[in-house]
Amino acid sequence: MNDLFAQEAKKPLAEALRPAALDEVIGQQHLIGHGKPLRLAVESGTLHSMILWGPPGVGKTTLARILAGSFDAEFIPLSAVFSGVKDIRDAVEQAHAALQRSGRHTILFVDEVHRFNKSQQDAFLPFVESGLLTFIGATTENPSFEVNSALLSRAQVYVLNSLGEDELVLLFQRARDKGALDGLEFDEQAIAALTGYADGDARRFLNLLEQTRTAALARKTGQITQDFLAEVLSVNARRFDKGGDAFYDQISALHKSVRGSNPDAALYWLTRMLDGGADPRYLARRLVRMAWEDIGLADPRAMQIANDAATTYERLGSPEGELALAQAAIYLAVAAKSNAGYMAYNQARAFIKQDKSRPVPVHLRNAPTKLMKELGYGHEYRYAHDEPNAYAAGESYLPDDMPEPGWYQPVPRGLEIKIGEKLALLKKWDEEAGKK
Repeated sequence: MNDLFAQEAKKPLAEALRPAALDEVIGQQHLIGHGKPLRLAVESGTLHSMILWGPPGVGKTTLARILAGSFDAEFIPLSAVFSGVKDIRDAVEQAHAALQRSGRHTILFVDEVHRFNKSQQDAFLPFVESGLLTFIGATTENPSFEVNSALLSRAQVYVLNSLGEDELVLLFQRARDKGALDGLEFDEQAIAALTGYADGDARRFLNLLEQTRTAALARKTGQITQDFLAEVLSVNARRFDKGGDAFYDQISALHKSVRGSNPDAALYWLTRMLDGGADPRYLARRLVRMAWEDIGLADPRAMQIANDAATTYERLGSPEGELALAQAAIYLAVAAKSNAGYMAYNQARAFIKQDKSRPVPVHLRNAPTKLMKELGYGHEYRYAHDEPNAYAAGESYLPDDMPEPGWYQPVPRGLEIKIGEKLALLKKWDEEAGKK
């Protein structure tokens, strides 16, 4: 066995292979490649506070440790899950002591910084401002929502990406070159399966390799195939944060796929979310919303199908009821699209919000009492069913001093073609009545 693993046999593979320099890091070349921000920070000798935002297993902690080593700085790691204000105060005292003892600067690394509340974040803010601490935070959540504005304004946010398949293959080759896979032969399908299981997470990928190595030793085999992996690995659902950015990014992708009339993409994102553990009832509600927002009166059947799918899921549950959601997503994607009703509603809301309270015209008021009739309530109201074509041409239904706003403009698609034709005819009758 390679010396690395003879000396560090007790360490998990992910820890044993942790990079010690920027050149050893796989992925994140948009940050650490030549001429890129973190590389320039190291080369210039100027470190700044930062927040590393990205999914699990993409190198946030590794980069923080490498930066600390590159600047010969004290490195104090805290986990927001287990730490509180007292730990922050202790870190500040250590930073003071290090500065007085050796003149060394201190990097305070806070993992999962989004779990710190506002008062905890405020506790170390003055020491970041004074320069005693350089703050590096790591988070899987959107800093815009989870980090207070004062701290956010003093730290540069860097977005880290999931590792691609090619990058995970490089990680596999590194593990093999370091002797971590001695005696094991992986076929191409097995490597492809491992990269798929890892879902862009380097830590998960190395943990899966370690599980595979252990299982191979137990079974006394050196040949690793896709079937072998399916037998010995317990693979969790793909990365999916039910309350975070991954959730909202994927529901956004589903909605935009439906709006963009792409049934395959709509199916892909719906199935991804179901596979990741999203609540099917939530997805059903979103499909109903899409029907009203993006299809509207261009195809009223879309609302019915979306509602029926939601009801079907309530009756059947998973997995049978998921088929109804899938077929609803397909129908919504291929249906004629119109946001005319949605836009009209938004314009009406905006108008009402800023407009005065206009009185109801007298002829439209209800007159249940003798006094109200004497005051003219309902006088000269024209009952549409008694008019030619059941339409009181030229009649006004808006407040007396309010012009016709024209909010609803049917699109030339689906049923709204017919709606548009009818509204044009009614307008013509109104104009003719006004000329008499």
